[in-house]
Amino acid sequence: MKTRGVHAAFRRQRCRFFRPEPFVILALLCLQAGCGRDQQSPGPATPEVTAMIVVPQDVPIAPEYVAQTQSSRQVNIHARVSGFLEKRVYTEGSIVKEGDTLFLMDQKPFKVQLDQAQAALARQQAAHTTAQQNYERTKPLAEKNALSQKDLDDATGRFDSTAAAVEQAKAQVEQAKLNLSYTVITSPVNGITSAALQQDGTYINPQNSQLTTVEALSPMWVNFSISENELQRSRNEVQSGRIRPPADANYTVEIILVDGSTFPNTGKITFAAPSYNTQTGTFLLRVSVDNPDNVLRPNQYVRVRLKGAVRPNAILVPQRAVQQGSKGHFIWILDKDDKAEPRPVTVGDWQGGDWFITEGLTGGERIVVDGGMTVRPGGAVKIRDTQGGQASKQ
Repeated sequence: MKTRGVHAAFRRQRCRFFRPEPFVILALLCLQAGCGRDQQSPGPATPEVTAMIVVPQDVPIAPEYVAQTQSSRQVNIHARVSGFLEKRVYTEGSIVKEGDTLFLMDQKPFKVQLDQAQAALARQQAAHTTAQQNYERTKPLAEKNALSQKDLDDATGRFDSTAAAVEQAKAQVEQAKLNLSYTVITSPVNGITSAALQQDGTYINPQNSQLTTVEALSPMWVNFSISENELQRSRNEVQSGRIRPPADANYTVEIILVDGSTFPNTGKITFAAPSYNTQTGTFLLRVSVDNPDNVLRPNQYVRVRLKGAVRPNAILVPQRAVQQGSKGHFIWILDKDDKAEPRPVTVGDWQGGDWFITEGLTGGERIVVDGGMTVRPGGAVKIRDTQGGQASKQ
């Protein structure tokens, strides 16, 4: 009985200790009411974009190609006579002018040959003079029958023979003079020299006659190639009117140097190969350009830019406005309510930071340039800026 009384007293004390206060009950009720209601989250923000109005325009195009320079006149310098090479006069790798002396050969043997030829000429001239005098005496006597016809024939034959011998001797003198002149080897062009292939004191003969090379630097040739597919595509675009070439295909060619700078002089296409290269399937074109300051050197890699063609009524948009989807390229089009819809387009060539659009856009339409990654089909956009209707000009 005593134990039950103790437990009853403990229960009464515990109930009095855990009795909830009125404000706690009220807080719990408010919390339950708040958890039971659906909380509304703010909607997504309207994306901000940069737009552009599509304006067809005549756009100059200037395709670029990798090219290589070539001397317009490369001359291998050969010795024309056999003999000892006496001296190299020029400095290897230097610029020389037409007529500058490059090599000297030993002239003494050739001077002796000239003296011999001149002496033979004098002997033949003396013999011819005697034959002429004899002929002049014989002819009137033969006409008077004082001498026989045989005597006249003999005199005539000696006269003609000695005359021919004189001409032959004169030719030998000229040949000896030429051989002597060939001992002074000069440059036939203005250009740059290469290394000497033969050293001083070498005996020069037909087997080792090449001495050096001189390459003309102005005008300079610049060769580049166009693939068969690219050339055919260009022809098709010209025929369809998508490209308007310059009159008579007279392109102005700019030369782009390795550092990106533009060579000051422009050139013209002066040669087109008659056939394709069977190994590469390319078509060779040659440009001739003046190089008065010798900036361009043979076998130098450059780029050529063909200027003069125009794409009439072309649509050019920034490359960042064109996006790639699972079905190809597309552009976001804005309607009058500034809502965006994707539009499939057909892209053409690049030009700097822009892209030609051949199909899918018409003049006057507005397109999204920047911010297209945040746009959703049918969603409204906030236009931050509208460009003036043209893509960036190059």
